[in-house]
Amino acid sequence: MTATQTPSTAGRLYLAAIGLSLALMGGVFFWLMWRSFDRARQMQSWPEVRCVIIEAKMDERRIDPSSPPEFRVNVSYGYEFNGKARTGDHLTWRGNPWTSKVNVVEERLAAFKPGTSTTCRVDPSNPDFSVLKPDSKAPGYSIWFPALFIVGGLGITVRAITVKRSAP
Repeated sequence: MTATQTPSTAGRLYLAAIGLSLALMGGVFFWLMWRSFDRARQMQSWPEVRCVIIEAKMDERRIDPSSPPEFRVNVSYGYEFNGKARTGDHLTWRGNPWTSKVNVVEERLAAFKPGTSTTCRVDPSNPDFSVLKPDSKAPGYSIWFPALFIVGGLGITVRAITVKRSAP
């Protein structure tokens, strides 16, 4: 194809489909990152209350008999919110993460000795839900990356559709 020739209709449709696919994938990741950022931003406004670690232990699991073991901190803590005593067990919003590194769990356990007083954040719309560690707003700082795929994919699509066909 020379510089003055334009792609065939099939080629243009193929490019448009690739562009739309890139934009769609970028859109999905953009939405996921925005949701994580927005949740972390909301958690920052949740009231911070005093809580006391009731119990902290290490859980172990194996997905199947031949897999290596995974570990996590299983923590429970008590707090008072709106004059009512409550208990929580979430380290983060997603729960308590599993890891294959036992030393990471041991370090976390050292920070949660029973009887230790710390702070937790309580969801004011659901006071029975609380976290010891609020989510990071880091996804909001990287959201530009999937946005590049949206812009690039839409650019490819628009260019593929708007190219004028020349007479043969």
